[in-house]
This record gives sequence, C-alpha cells and structure tokens, in this order.
Amino acid sequence: MKMSRFPDPMAALNALTIRSMVWLNGFAHLIIGLALAVTVLMFTWLFFDDVYEALRSHNLVHGFLHALGTLMVLWIVSALITSEIRYLRGGKLEVTTFIEVAMVVVLRRFIVMPVQEVVPSIKEVALWIGAAVLLGLMYLLVRWGQRMSGPEEVMPVAGDE
Repeated sequence: MKMSRFPDPMAALNALTIRSMVWLNGFAHLIIGLALAVTVLMFTWLFFDDVYEALRSHNLVHGFLHALGTLMVLWIVSALITSEIRYLRGGKLEVTTFIEVAMVVVLRRFIVMPVQEVVPSIKEVALWIGAAVLLGLMYLLVRWGQRMSGPEEVMPVAGDE
C-alpha cells in the first residue's frame, strides 16, 4: 500500500505550492544578492570616508582603526557573497562560513574598542572574550566533525576556477 502525505485530489495544489515556493526562494536569493552588492558599495564608500576623515582630522590612529573596522565589515560581506554564490551553484550553505563571520564581528569589536567614545566595562570586555573563545571552540568542533565525516566536493566560487 502506497503511503502519501497528501490525498490524490490535493496533488495539483501540492505541486503548485512547491513550484511557488521554489520561485519565491529564487526571488529571495536575487534580493539577497542585490542587497549584498549594494552593501559592498556602501562599505567601500564608508572606508574611503574613514580614511579621508582620518587625514582631515590629523588623527591617523583613530582613523586607521575605524577604517580597519570598516574593511572587516567588507570582509564579512565578501564571505557572505561567496557563500551565496556557492549556494546558487547548488552547493550547501556551510555553517563554518557563519561561524567565521561571527568571529570577524568579535575581532572587529576588539579592534574598535580603543576608539569608542564610551570605555567598555570589564564585564563587557569579558563577555566579548568569552564569545571569542566559544566561537573558536565551535569552529574547531565543526571543522573536526567535517573532517570525520569525510571529504566533500568543494564547489569553486568566482575567482577560484
């Protein structure tokens, strides 16, 4: 006896629902791609603005740290674009990409802490350090798990070919 999730009269509606969701998912990824492209332009502009402000205000250390923080955000966006390209080519979304992004966010926070207007409390610094340690541990565990499960085919991304 064949088991089906949907009664036969619902098969057409089920197929239409699946086609609609696939189309909607493709549209969502188009919007994500366009948003990431706009984000690259915005953070590139912000980087050059940070450099200009550093030169104008004659405070190179402060400006350098802000510009470096902006570059790290650009790096994050680049990692997300790479992940999106891999997904659109039929690959899997890698959890390590998102852990790496979180690690860069924490690292960026450490870099811009010295130039914040408000000095962070010891508790806040300890929380960021704890986040860094936990993210590092999570990254190592995920990579170890990936190695234990065997090699997977890596899909090339733009520039890797």
